[in-house]
Amino acid sequence: MKQITLFVLIILTFSLTRSDYTDPHWRAGRSAMVHLMDWKFSDVATECETFLAPNGYAGVQVSPVNEHNIFDDQRSWMERYGPVSYNLTTRSGNVAGFADMVRRCNAVGIRIYVDVVFNHMTGSGVLGSGGNTADPVNRNYPAVPYTNEHFNPKCDITDWTNVNHIRNCELFGLPDLNQGHEHVRTQVAAFLNHLIDLGVAGFRVDIMKHMWPHDVTAIWSRLKTLNTNHGFAANSKPFVVGEVSDGYDLARHGFLASEYFHLGTVTEFRYSEEISRVFSGRDLLKWLQSFGEGWSFWPSKYALTFVDNHDNQREPAKQILNYKDGRLYKMATAFHMAWPYGVPRIMSSFYFTTYEQGPPIDAAGNIVGPSFDASGQCTVASGWVCEHRWQQIKEMVKFRNVVAGTAVLNWWDNDSNQIAFSRGNRGFIAFNGQFNVNLSAILQTGLPAGTYCDIATGLKSGSSCTGGTVTVGSDGRAAIFLSAHVPEGFIAIHVDSRL
Repeated sequence: MKQITLFVLIILTFSLTRSDYTDPHWRAGRSAMVHLMDWKFSDVATECETFLAPNGYAGVQVSPVNEHNIFDDQRSWMERYGPVSYNLTTRSGNVAGFADMVRRCNAVGIRIYVDVVFNHMTGSGVLGSGGNTADPVNRNYPAVPYTNEHFNPKCDITDWTNVNHIRNCELFGLPDLNQGHEHVRTQVAAFLNHLIDLGVAGFRVDIMKHMWPHDVTAIWSRLKTLNTNHGFAANSKPFVVGEVSDGYDLARHGFLASEYFHLGTVTEFRYSEEISRVFSGRDLLKWLQSFGEGWSFWPSKYALTFVDNHDNQREPAKQILNYKDGRLYKMATAFHMAWPYGVPRIMSSFYFTTYEQGPPIDAAGNIVGPSFDASGQCTVASGWVCEHRWQQIKEMVKFRNVVAGTAVLNWWDNDSNQIAFSRGNRGFIAFNGQFNVNLSAILQTGLPAGTYCDIATGLKSGSSCTGGTVTVGSDGRAAIFLSAHVPEGFIAIHVDSRL
């Protein structure tokens, strides 16, 4: 009887685990996703096959895939966040292209997460990317269909400490859908289930904090489990990350992000803000020893982490590190990949000089995909940054995969801006954020004896390395030297980089 009871408990535990909205459904041995902002579906599919899978990435977040407003000839990135309908026709491609992308990416173990918008509909323009018309003034969206009765009464958010304002009024004048309305719930659930049928692994829910948790819960209750034809285990629920900013101060904002934990993970914006503050020199690296829950961030299971995202990288006042910060950005991303907290997402951008600037386009307004140089980097001329292809970043994704499941050990710091630590006995990393002071110390790496290729400066090629090396002695210690002036700012080695 005890054996039968134990067996039942094991089955129930497994079932509950599989049904968790915090499970990203990554293939074994992979542990990070990338946001390929505004990429065309065909280009995402090719990137999954030729770069992401071979380099150990786990998934891709894609920009909203349904019909959206067209602002003007400049084609701002924000137009994707003004839905006209739930038809899968957008500037990235049509439903056939989307389905092909999802199929091809799943086939090589790359999961697809769709950015979805159902807090509101578009508040400007009359023509969508699929050719459908809408009447935002009268709140009429015939292609869904939605009419005025499906929206909350018109009001502006004037009090950001009032949760009723935040969740019932219009953000930036966008017609605010009433998710408590039966018709709205039906339409949103049908939209999300269509994406699940096509093989997606989950969703990033735009501005979730502006919707009542009980309304989203009702919609979630209607969602299908993931499509087993695309390699998902039976009864798996979609992975969800809700965009919830500033939801950690009840006194100032009227709500807590933890209200959404039963719906999946949330965007832990404090991670982005604090890691940027530390690596830009506004705090000391030594304090990172307890980074994450030790800094009162949300529990790791519920935290979607990132150095920058498509919003805050464009807001100078927030002082968020992004691709323009070069060395500091690489260092922050390396720490992000090396540190065991949260569900990590890497940003992959296009170049921008203004907040509203959209992706590279041709004369007709069509997105122009990235092009690559001989080293595999996106060309500046193409307009795409492609941080996920930078050597230091892609190699740190591999580092994270290699050290998965190990603890932080052998922490060392100089009581200032030089730090180092190992991940169990599988990886070691050191950072020098000290201005004009070299890091020179004998440190415990936790690794077996041998010579290792430093993945920050080179690549392992057979028994040699194209960059620097680190020699680990029989006691696990190594002489670490890291100049204050090298462009990488860190040294990283792991068991698979052993020569």
